[in-house]
Amino acid sequence: MNIFSQAKNGIISEDLQTVASTESIHVYTMLKDFAEGRITILRNSRRNITPVGVGKGLSTKINANIGTSPDLFDLENEMMKLKAAVDNGANAIMDLSTGGDLTFFRKKILENSPVPLGTVPIYEAAVRMVAQKKSMVEMTIKDFLKIIQDQAEEGVDFMTIHSGVTRSSVSSLKSQERITGITSRGGSILAEWMNYNNKENPLYEYYDEILDILAPYNVTISLGDGLRPGSIHDANDRGQIHEMILLGELAKRAREKNVQVIIEGPGHMPLDMIADNIRLEKKLCDEAPYYVLGPLVTDVAPGYDHITGAIGGAIAASAGADFLCYVTPAEHLRLPDADDVREGVIASRIAAHAADIVKLGKKARSWDDRMSTARKQRDWKGMYDNALDRKKAVAYRETIPSGEEDQCSMCGEFCAMKRQY
Repeated sequence: MNIFSQAKNGIISEDLQTVASTESIHVYTMLKDFAEGRITILRNSRRNITPVGVGKGLSTKINANIGTSPDLFDLENEMMKLKAAVDNGANAIMDLSTGGDLTFFRKKILENSPVPLGTVPIYEAAVRMVAQKKSMVEMTIKDFLKIIQDQAEEGVDFMTIHSGVTRSSVSSLKSQERITGITSRGGSILAEWMNYNNKENPLYEYYDEILDILAPYNVTISLGDGLRPGSIHDANDRGQIHEMILLGELAKRAREKNVQVIIEGPGHMPLDMIADNIRLEKKLCDEAPYYVLGPLVTDVAPGYDHITGAIGGAIAASAGADFLCYVTPAEHLRLPDADDVREGVIASRIAAHAADIVKLGKKARSWDDRMSTARKQRDWKGMYDNALDRKKAVAYRETIPSGEEDQCSMCGEFCAMKRQY
């Protein structure tokens, strides 16, 4: 039995015990929510890492995407990005590589990452087709199942599978005008495959076979939102909502086969739609953990999309989203570097913690209270110790003029914190 099936039988696994302890939650509360699919625990049974819990009552988690492109395969650069993500507090990594030796690179991540790793297997399927000088529309389900099996055996902890991109959901998408169409790489590949072959999405048709591969390894299925909006104009349209309905049905089938599931979400979305979207996912998908990209709340800030994503992420997580995929300043412009990764992780961590103050109350706010106490006492070391980004706080502090160690150099003798009242 994997840890999910154990939980359904009332058995508390070591992974469940670890997550409950880390999150300071009573283990039997954790057991109930885990067994009912409101929490997922990310750790392939073949990996020796600390498991990460995502879902109801837990702190909001951050994922950082790294990976190569067809134009740029630089292993050293990608390993620097991995280190930047982990060092700055990412809870999970996703390898979105589409260039170079994908198996070799994934092996290096698994060897060097202390946090769970996610992948998008259809990317590897497409890359293999190109390497064989074949079209992506020539892929077969046999090709895909072999890749899932290989990645599960290697130790991948969660996989994005676009089983909700079906002939019917794509038809719904076409019934309502979009500006950006399908912006998911996986979604666009499958839509093209279905159109060319005049067949249903094989990842939907052979969904049970996929689940049968994942279950023994305790791999979580992350049901991809292949029809997510790529612009705020397209948010919450027919195609997106149709796919979400399908994902709710697929989530139920995954649980029945003892496969943990998370649901992926937008994308780009105006501020006033975000909370409603979260509530809809929780209703349609039986409170499965929700994993959102951003969401980005405006389309006009290239170079600053880590900020637009953090704004949306804070609103989404405070409304109940459980897992935030970071956005870097390089989004929409180029492949990110290690500095972009760092900026993206920090921005998402700020969003996650701001939301946790709402969701978890005093448990999350105690960190802020410690910082506030240190500020009142002008305890610089205490402030550094509680800073989300200690390095940056120290670097700014080191620029103040000599002799002003007891103040921040902004207010001088007028510092309110020095007044006694």
